This record gives sequence, structure tokens and C-alpha cells, in this order.
Amino acid sequence: MPKYVYRFDEGGKDQRDLLGGKGANLAEMTRIGLPVPPGFTITTEACRAYMRDGRVPPGLRVEVTTALRQVEDALGRRLGAPRDPLLVSVRSGAKFSMPGMMDTVLNVGLTDASVQGLADMSGDERFAWDSYRRLVQMFGATVLGVDARAFAEALEARKAAAGVGSDVDLAAADLRALVDDYRRIVRATCGRDFPQDPREQLDLAIEAVFGSWNTGRARLYRRRERIPDDLGTAVNVVAMVFGNLGDDSGTGVSFTRDPSSGHAGAYGDYLPNAQGEDVVAGIRNTLSLDDLRTRDPSSYDELLAAMRRLETHYRDLCDIEFTIERGRLWLLQTRVGKRTAAAAFRVAVQLVDEHLITLDEALARVTGEQLGRLLFPRFDRTADTPLLTRGLGASPGAAVGEIVMDNMQALARTRAGAKVVLVRRETNPDDLAGMIAADGILTARGGKTSHAAVVARGMGRCAVVGAEALDVDEARGEVRVDGVVLHPGDVIALDGTTGEVFRGEVPVVDSPVMRYVADGLDAGLRAAPDGEVRELVHAVHRLLTHADSVRRLRVRANADTADDARRARARGAEGIGLCRTEHQFLGERRRYVEQVVLAGSDDERQAALADLLPLQRADFTDLLEAMDGLPTTIRLLDPPLHEFLPDLTELSVRVALEEERGQADEHDVRLLAAVRRMHEQNPMLGLRGVRLGLTVPGLFALQVRAIAEAAVGLRRAGRDPRPEIMVPLVGSVREMQLVRAEAEGVLAEVAESSGVPLEVPIGCMIELPRAALTAQRIATQADFFSFGTNDLTQTTWGFSRDDVEGAFFSEYLENGVLTISPFETLDADGVGALVRIGVERGRSARPGLHCGVCGEHGGDPESIHFFHEVGLDDVSCSPFRVPVARLEAGRAAVLAGEDTTV
Repeated sequence: MPKYVYRFDEGGKDQRDLLGGKGANLAEMTRIGLPVPPGFTITTEACRAYMRDGRVPPGLRVEVTTALRQVEDALGRRLGAPRDPLLVSVRSGAKFSMPGMMDTVLNVGLTDASVQGLADMSGDERFAWDSYRRLVQMFGATVLGVDARAFAEALEARKAAAGVGSDVDLAAADLRALVDDYRRIVRATCGRDFPQDPREQLDLAIEAVFGSWNTGRARLYRRRERIPDDLGTAVNVVAMVFGNLGDDSGTGVSFTRDPSSGHAGAYGDYLPNAQGEDVVAGIRNTLSLDDLRTRDPSSYDELLAAMRRLETHYRDLCDIEFTIERGRLWLLQTRVGKRTAAAAFRVAVQLVDEHLITLDEALARVTGEQLGRLLFPRFDRTADTPLLTRGLGASPGAAVGEIVMDNMQALARTRAGAKVVLVRRETNPDDLAGMIAADGILTARGGKTSHAAVVARGMGRCAVVGAEALDVDEARGEVRVDGVVLHPGDVIALDGTTGEVFRGEVPVVDSPVMRYVADGLDAGLRAAPDGEVRELVHAVHRLLTHADSVRRLRVRANADTADDARRARARGAEGIGLCRTEHQFLGERRRYVEQVVLAGSDDERQAALADLLPLQRADFTDLLEAMDGLPTTIRLLDPPLHEFLPDLTELSVRVALEEERGQADEHDVRLLAAVRRMHEQNPMLGLRGVRLGLTVPGLFALQVRAIAEAAVGLRRAGRDPRPEIMVPLVGSVREMQLVRAEAEGVLAEVAESSGVPLEVPIGCMIELPRAALTAQRIATQADFFSFGTNDLTQTTWGFSRDDVEGAFFSEYLENGVLTISPFETLDADGVGALVRIGVERGRSARPGLHCGVCGEHGGDPESIHFFHEVGLDDVSCSPFRVPVARLEAGRAAVLAGEDTTV
């Protein structure tokens, strides 16, 4: 039988798969001698068995008994004993942090028989009844399924009856009456009394934590964070220590560095006379660690020493939960802390300068997604927009949107295309759907370690918390502040750095990091409003420069115009991986393609093509000049033909009306005949790409000639144009043979007539499954491959992107068919397998064949790691994502364990 239970002194931080993150780190803190209450961890294997079989695995309860007795013996107390009772917490702890998404039960073991024993042991009857009411409330909601609002309403009623505004002001008699209220709620809802057997409480709580792995909010969070559903959660059973024993006790969350800004130094929240989840729940505004230093210098100094030791041990920013019980410090959890994008870059570079990590390790600790967040615009500080109030800037960013006050409003308005800001008194895990939908989050209560702040930082959402002037009246649908009344639909703006909340829209400007990647380091530093932001710009520059020095993948850009190419080059693009020439014929130029299609003879067609030649030559001259000295891959025309012809229905109506009036237009009649002849039911799979080039004589030849003449002109001017010709939608080697022969003939003719030698590579896109599967044949006629992963995804899945994303993707994501759109992140198992086959078979026929990708997956961080692993030479993406791709390509080399010494 597998071993399902591990004491804290049996594990370590490298066992996250088995013990979950929380259990592994509790074991590690125990191992290095930090003050951790005794306890044990039930493994993720036990949870997976529970999910598979619908019951706890055989033998688990026996292992729990053994481990529990060892805890009892260590402390000299027994679970739920009438005198001097041991109480335990039962907490989840998956491999990956899921803050607030799964269940916790505190004070397990308290009963009618043991509550007086707890009062006698502590000398504080109020504390005992406060602990008991917390148990009934948490156990009732998480284990017995009682609606938590019923408990909240009973608590508010008791506070009103006692004439107090806060939980801590309730007297022992009030709390005892509140326990009776709660127990009546349990009996009325569940048809049974609150359980009085301590071991029954423990067993039911363990099962409830197992079950919480599959709650709706947990599944939603995992989809959002791309966490697999089959990992399961560990369960941690820990001897209770109490922060609600009076003013010399308390609970808190601390970070070894500021997770919002990255500043070094002690940082966190503390609540005196509080227990467990009070800090992260945000129901009371917290004190700072400076306040703790004043109240309890000894505990503060011990906490600081533990924080320093943990940061040195983990070599990273650590997040620590602690409790002080009558002046004695206990550590209840540590983990590598979630942080904002700005903090991630600052902390990584700080740790390098402090010689705790290497530059490679620092690069591995930041992500392209985080860099992308730093490129978003920020508020224009010179704008004259009325300030509504201030709170705590908990997660940086600029968010502007309509006020929404619950999940349903948030989802409805975002589906309607609106940007929204979720405004709540405080958030709880059930608000996750609204938090995901919102651009920003604003709460009236809570500190920087509250649920809203932690989740927002993890998701990269802008958040302002603890805006105490806000009166959020959810029942009336009003937000009141200083005489101003706002309602859902009113627009507000949040600055997640300063904590400012504005009424109405605030204009935005480029962020200093964007100015840096677009215009260089000096421009970025000039745009920085203060030293903190200048430090950030330097950190980004340092890590991005290191990524460039270690990456193997080259980064090109998808650009159709010279302006796009210049923008891409400024952002570090090393060439153009895709110029879509059909985009050069939209708008007024459509008529030129129309003339080619309508041509009734070879002479008419050649005349129409001749009109196109100077336009294309000018386009390519501008593009090649902008990318002087860098490879520039130009894709030959690949339009679904309907994009360049009138709509069949509209044209039919127009011709019918003209004929009815006896004013038939000959051009329209000819055009209608052509449109009918070429009408396709599914243009995406019809006459486009190489098929268009082979069926419309001279079309591809025209484009090749324009490329060649543009290159000749630039070389004569002393430039270094490096065009590459790419044939789209190839599925057969014979298609490639025919187009190549025609292109080589044109190139040779232009070279001979101009006296300028031309060496222009001719390759193809691999965007059909057949092309990937027959790559060894196609490679004999192609100088390079470029994987068009957008169309390869459509043809592999049988999805039309324009149709399916709005039609059923939401259901597919909800049901777990997809974890993310395959158009956002490459489907490695399916589409990725075809890419791998294409690379391997292509290079088997042509060793050293240059292979790249030009679909937008080329800018997706996760996909870039796959492309690195299969051995591509370059990725190409939109100009905006070039810096992200550069960073991720460097990370891919580091994380693959390659030698990055330079």
C-alpha cells in the first residue's frame, strides 16, 4: 500500500508533487529549525484516489491516527479532550498555489465538552467561544454545505443586538449565544446537529478539503492559470496556535520584499487579536509590520530573522503566514510569493546583485507575459480628471471601466464588449469569475495581502484595496464616497500603483518600458516619472539584453508595410518572417485584382498585371529599405478570392435593379458572371494561395518580378536588401516545383537584364497537414520552411477560427475539452506533432533546412518553448510582441539547460 501520511519532519521542499506546496514548505521549515506547529500532510495521491473511487483510500484513517497520536504526544494534549484540548486546522495545499480557491477548517476538535476546557486552559472564556463560533461557521459552510450568508446574517444580528460594530467587541456571552444561533442554522439546514465527536469532525474536514479540489471556483482558477485538473490537493493537519488570545496575540502575512513594487525590506499586514483567515479575507483593515514592531518588538525581531533565513534558503521573495500566540511566534506557511510584473523584474535583478542567484536564474524567474504587462499604457499624470478617493495600490496597472458589483454584472457587460471594474466591500473566492472578467478590482476593505490583492497580483489585474472612504451598498446597487453616489455602469479609473481612484476616463500614454523597447534605454529612462520606475527600466533592459545573448531562436516580425517593419526593427526584430502581400491590395487597390480576375484574354490580363507592377515594386522597395541588411520573407498572394470581389448577393441585387430599369452596366454584368463562376462555399479551403498562383497565369510572376526589381534598385543605391520568397498553402511537391520554376525564370531574367546578381531563397509555408506529412518531398524544392500555425491549427482541428471562437469555445473551455484556445497557445499534442514531423522530415531530405514559424503563436510565451524544443531557427510575431518573444526565447534556452556562457 502507498504511504499516504507524512509528518512534517519527514518531508522537504522538493516534494511538492506529493505533499503539495504548503506541505512541502511546512516540512522544509521544520527541517531547518523554524518554529512550526506540529502536524502532518496527507498526500496528493490520497486525494487522487478519493476522486477516482469516491471514498477515502483504505488505510488512510489508520495512518491519520498514527500521525495524530504523535502530534498529541509531542504536545501532551489530546484532540478535543474535555481538559486542555488539542485543536487542529485542516487546510488544502496543492502543488501550485491557488489562494482562497479551496477549503480550510480551523479549530477542529472543539465541542460542547471541550470548549470549557479551552477556556480554562487559556484563562479567557471569550477566546474559547470565539474559537467555537469560528469552527461552527467554517465547518458548516465548507463541510456541511450551509449557505455562508446565513452565518453572516446571524453575526450581524448579534452585533446589532450588542450595539457593537466589530466582531472583536462581542463579549463572551454574545459569542456563546452566537454559537447557539449557528448550531440552529446547521440543524435547520442539514437535519442534524453539529457533530460532537472530534474525530468525526477531523475525518469529515479531510474529505471536504479533498472535495474542494473540484469546486466551481477551483476549476475556474485552474483553467485561468493552466493548472492540470488531475493533480489533486494535499491536506495539512496542523496543531492550532491562536492569534485571538488578546492584544499580545495576532495573525499576519509578511513578504521578504514588497510583492507590488519589489522594494527590499520587511513588508506585510498584521491583525492583533485575530485568527486564521481574517487577514486574507479583508474583512478588517490591517496594521503594518511597523505597527507590530511597536506593539511587540521581540516577536517582530524574531519574524524578521525568520524572513531573512527563508529568503536566503529559497533564494527568492517569500510569502509567510504567521501567528503570534501570547508573544510566541509560529510560522504557518511559506511559499515563493506571487508578485506583480514590475516586482518580478526588480527582485530578479536585486537577487543577482546580492549574489543570491545567477543572471540565468534571474532570466528564468521572469516571463514574457509579465513583460507584456509592462508594455501596457499608463495614466497620463498631467490629465485633469477628478480624484474620487484613494486606497492601497495592491496590483499595478491602469484600469478604466464601468462599475459592476457582482459576477453576473461583470460577465454580462464584458460579453457585451464593455470594460468593467469590479467594486466590492471585500472580495472572497466566489468572486473569482468577476475578477477574471474585470479590467480592475476595487475594494473598500482589506490590505495588500487580502484575497483581492493576492489574486489580482497573480492574474496581473490592476487592483486598489482598502479604500475606506467607499461605502459599497450592494443591496441598493450604490457606491457612495464623500457625497458622490455612483451606480453600475458609471465609469471610474484605477491606478494600481498609487491607489488613486478617478471618476470618469483618464487618458493614457506609453509606459516607460514601452518607450524603452521602442526607442532605446535613454528614452525609457526619460519617460520614467521617478527613481523606482527608472530602476524597473534598467532591470528590464538588463534581463532582455541577457536573453538576447543566450537565445538560439531568432525573432522576426510579421509586418506588411514599411512603417510596421520600422516599428518591429526598433523593438529588436531580426528580420521579417511574414509580409502578407494581399494586405497591400485592400481598399482602393482592390480594383486592380478585380481587373485581373475579369480579364477575358491573355492580353487583358497582362495589361492588368502591368498596372500592378509599379505598385508592388514600390511597396517592396519601401519594405526592403526599412529592413536593410535583414532577411525579409515576402509571402506571395494568399487571399480567399472573395475578399477581393463584391458580395454575390449585393452584386446580384444591383444588377437586377439595373436591368429592371433598363440601365444594365456591362462591367457589373461581367463582374457578376465572374463572381458566380468563382463563388465558393468555403473560401478558406478554396481558390487561394498556391492554387490562385497556378490558375491565374502571371500573378505570382508579377510579384516575383516586383521583388526582384525592388532589390536591384536598392542594391544599385548601395543598400543590402535580403528578400525571401514564400509560397503559401502548399500541399504537394509538384505545386512547389511549378511555382519555383516560374520564379527562378523571372529572377534570372531580371538579374541578366539589370546586370545585378540575385540570390533570393524560395521557400514555402507549411500550413496543411499533408505538407507536414510529406515535408521530405517538399523540402527538395524549398530553401526554407515557415510553419503557418494559424491555418495549420484550423486545418488540423477542422475549426474555422472566425466562427468557432464565439460559437462554442466557452463551452469547450468550461467542459475541459480545451484548457485554452489553440489559436492562442499552440496545441502541442496535435498541431505541434505536425510541426515536429515537418521539421524532422524536411531536414532528413535537406540537412540544415531553415525552419521558422510565422503564425501568431510565434509571440506566445508557452508556444515559444515548444518551438525551441523542436529545433526551429526563428519565430515571427506582431511587432508589439517582439520583445516578449526575445525574452521567452532566452528563457527557453536557459530552462532547457543549454550552455549559455558567452
